[in-house]
Amino acid sequence: MVHTYKEALHWIHSRLRLGIKPGIKRMEWMLARLGNPEKNLRVIHIGGTNGKGSTVAYLRSILNEADYQVGTFTSPYIEQFNERISVNGKPVANEEITSLVNIIKPIAEELAQTELGPATEFEVITTMAFYYFSEIQQVDFALFEVGLGGRYDSTNVIRPIASIITNVGMDHMQILGNTLEEIAYQKAGIIKQGIPIFTTAQDKGVLFVLKKEAIRQKAPFYQIGKEFQIKEYHPIENGEQFTYQSQWGSYDHINVSLLGRHQTENAAAALAVLTYLQFKGLLNIREEAYRNGLREAFWPGRLERLNDRPMIFIDGAHNLQGLQAFKEAVETHFPEKEIKIVFSALKDKDLTEMFTILHSMNAELYLTEFDFPRAASTDELELQSGGKAIYCDKDWKNLIQKLVLSVKETDILAITGSLYFISEIKPYLKDMIRLRKESSSLDV
Repeated sequence: MVHTYKEALHWIHSRLRLGIKPGIKRMEWMLARLGNPEKNLRVIHIGGTNGKGSTVAYLRSILNEADYQVGTFTSPYIEQFNERISVNGKPVANEEITSLVNIIKPIAEELAQTELGPATEFEVITTMAFYYFSEIQQVDFALFEVGLGGRYDSTNVIRPIASIITNVGMDHMQILGNTLEEIAYQKAGIIKQGIPIFTTAQDKGVLFVLKKEAIRQKAPFYQIGKEFQIKEYHPIENGEQFTYQSQWGSYDHINVSLLGRHQTENAAAALAVLTYLQFKGLLNIREEAYRNGLREAFWPGRLERLNDRPMIFIDGAHNLQGLQAFKEAVETHFPEKEIKIVFSALKDKDLTEMFTILHSMNAELYLTEFDFPRAASTDELELQSGGKAIYCDKDWKNLIQKLVLSVKETDILAITGSLYFISEIKPYLKDMIRLRKESSSLDV
């Protein structure tokens, strides 16, 4: 038994040493011991390479505007661990984490004595989320983001009311496969018998794999550009605007506050699912709730603006697709701005191609490193960059402080790369922004 939140987190994180163990048998075993709480939930399942978190944010925000209670299970966290299990955007309380661990821990210890072996950290957290939304803080809808892949992911024990696969790109190749089609096969594993699947994927090979699985599962298949569409897109001062069209409903001039054209695709996927479910009589949402929900949706660490003058952004562009979306958003919204970019990433990413994107931007590039087992060192990053970085500093705190305190008010400072990096630096970055503001007021 654990007695404090600190002890609970220590027990959860101690399971990181078990690594990633694909498969759902351990999940099924633990959930059966708990009475299968996942079967009591109305779940929307969200998979894909990029855009999962933002899509969850749109879904939750719209449903909240319509007065539904919504649980979300996401990863990784940006500021605090508890974010991973939230209700209506509010993270689970510390004492609730402690209580959940005391419920799950004996079951996990029993599981470890079976031929299935011990549960991983992610399996434990996923089980906690199912139990919490079903038995402790009951919700109208639960939104579960896939952790890795889909087919053998811990979340794939559910029978959802709808599933979403966002775009599919080259990421986690050491686990999911070396081609888009192989990765798409893993993502397609969340497609269930007779359950509608919605996708924003556009690659022909990916779509072939997803459609093939949907046919095999007799699952209705709805894709962007066909059954639901984006029309009349254009960037606006603080976000994006587009018109949504589908057979279940259409809305002109929808505004979203998250930056980047790719966010209109994530928003369209959320609209498609919810308008479909409304058409089927599973929920009731007014047009005003759709509009307000999309406009007010927020997702930390995704082109998140922390300051206006100068503009300071953080963005978890942790792979090629994410970095390309970052580039397009910055160049679309701020074509005349001087830009400074701080970048750090994991060593198992396609760094050569990521630097190709960074070097194509008209920006000053700064490299640093952070404390994480798979993080690339500054030396490794500089080597992969071809020595084209403006400045390298192993001490990210020193680099962040220098840049925040010296950047011109008319310029942009963007910190991007690994979500783990963004998570680590965000509190310190906010402190430096506060220090800059205090220094400015003293100067006056």
